Amino acid sequence: MTDNEKYMRRCIQLAKNGMKNAQPNPMVGAVIVCDGRIIGEGYHQRCGEGHAEVNAIASVRETDLLSRSTIYVSLEPCAHYGKTPPCADLIISKGIPRVVVGCMDPFAKVNGLGIKKLRDAGIDVVVGVLEKECQELNKRFMTFHSLKRPFVTLKWAQSADGFIGISGQRTAISNDLAQTICHKRRAEHQAIMVGRVTALTDNPRLDVRRWVGKNPIRVVMDRQLTLPTSLHLFDGTIPTIVFTQVDAASPTNGVEYVGIDFTADIIPQMLSHLHARGIQSLLVEGGARLLQSFIDAGAWDEAYVETGTLSLQQGVAAPVITHGKTMEVTNINGHTLTFLQHC
Repeated sequence: MTDNEKYMRRCIQLAKNGMKNAQPNPMVGAVIVCDGRIIGEGYHQRCGEGHAEVNAIASVRETDLLSRSTIYVSLEPCAHYGKTPPCADLIISKGIPRVVVGCMDPFAKVNGLGIKKLRDAGIDVVVGVLEKECQELNKRFMTFHSLKRPFVTLKWAQSADGFIGISGQRTAISNDLAQTICHKRRAEHQAIMVGRVTALTDNPRLDVRRWVGKNPIRVVMDRQLTLPTSLHLFDGTIPTIVFTQVDAASPTNGVEYVGIDFTADIIPQMLSHLHARGIQSLLVEGGARLLQSFIDAGAWDEAYVETGTLSLQQGVAAPVITHGKTMEVTNINGHTLTFLQHC
């Protein structure tokens, strides 16, 4: 492992501390090194507050060392005025002569401009150290800005014989630990979606009551607005988006109705609307038809499939993943959890 890789791994480690509060901004870590010694560290703690570079520079006690130091940062320093001033300008003003960047920032107001500004100021800039790892760190942010849609995660539980439930009946397949892991995953996404049949059959809350974190925005598809307003989805406790073809629907009790054209492809329309709303990540939990629609459209990035020990012998067949690569298989108290990535 090179020194560049060693210090970049520390940047990634620091960046992860911002997982809960940095979004919708990316998680970023920064490390300042002088003569082989770390003299400053920082990460982006909360959206709207100082970026990683700002916090790392502020942590340096011997500021005279900055003029012969290297700052490592997992994501390209910003070059624009947002909620905070440009980090590239700060690095230049402090006289730091060398910058090592993990990966470029796809956000249109940065996207190479930070690196250019640093180089134009005579700073030695190295780009692409542990690039894949740094991109993976902010995969939701990267997908949102490069593909102009939310990062999509699919999730379902299926029986040992490949069914996700019995039509018209609420069918419990997940065990307690798997349900807790699911709620943790919900807390890591900005929005969560189910189809009309799942909403009607299961009456899900789609919250994070088994975990600590912010409840995601609830999303449901209800073409004719036939779902009863007594469902948990419409209780007003969490904002809910309903995709429908009914034009006359107006917002009420925390519920927003969004009209889309059901005679055309609906997945791109829904993702486009969520992107316009600034939603960077979407967790799709069911049902089978909705999940398969995302799979068939190639509009998914990750999938978590829990396979239980129960055999149903009949029911609604589980979705079939195409163009997926199995990344990990784990045992969850006797159930199998398969993690796949789109390829």
